Amino acid sequence: MKRRLVILFAVLAAALSITVVTLQEEKTTMPSAETLLSASASGDTATVRRELAAGVPVDVRDDHRRTPLLLAALNDHVDTAKALLDAGADVDAQDDRNDSPWLVTGVTGSVAMLEALLPAEPDMNLRNRFGGISVIPASERGHVDYVRRVVQTGINVNHVNDLGWTAMLEAVILGDGSRPYVEIVGILLDAGADPAIADKDGVTPLRHAKQRGYAEIAELLDSRA
Repeated sequence: MKRRLVILFAVLAAALSITVVTLQEEKTTMPSAETLLSASASGDTATVRRELAAGVPVDVRDDHRRTPLLLAALNDHVDTAKALLDAGADVDAQDDRNDSPWLVTGVTGSVAMLEALLPAEPDMNLRNRFGGISVIPASERGHVDYVRRVVQTGINVNHVNDLGWTAMLEAVILGDGSRPYVEIVGILLDAGADPAIADKDGVTPLRHAKQRGYAEIAELLDSRA
């Protein structure tokens, strides 16, 4: 009798263990918004495709209202971004800081991501939390290749943000006068940027460049005055 009870308990325990393992496996493979967001941020394109195929909404949001596409763009996962775009992701969806997939390309300076997003026709006039468009942070951060490419899209190189600064003003005021910033100023000028647009205090890019001792930039601006 004792032996039968021991065997019975052993069988029950084994059955319970199998049930728990099965439930755990089902839980880990169950499609979820969290999994899609995490996979997008890490560039796990295979998992992104699996979650989308399982029915997870492509524009689901995290606690900061970031979509999977925004997370992919922030981390420069181009293939992942393309998979999300193929599924209909909103290229203009903004988070709680007003960042969008397109806008953050100006921050990261990723030309590859810019090219991936362009076919989705992003809103070039969408503004970030400073009232700026993508060419402005790109100019501030010295992303030469990005600025060279983005000005070819027809973006407004004379856009003024909430601080009263254009892309050119940011390149001069927030840059360090080094070669990348000289190149950016030249690219902006060639793209039609107006060197006469001053900041809120009436100070022009040329005057800012002279005040900071950025001789090359000052010479370049002076030649276009």
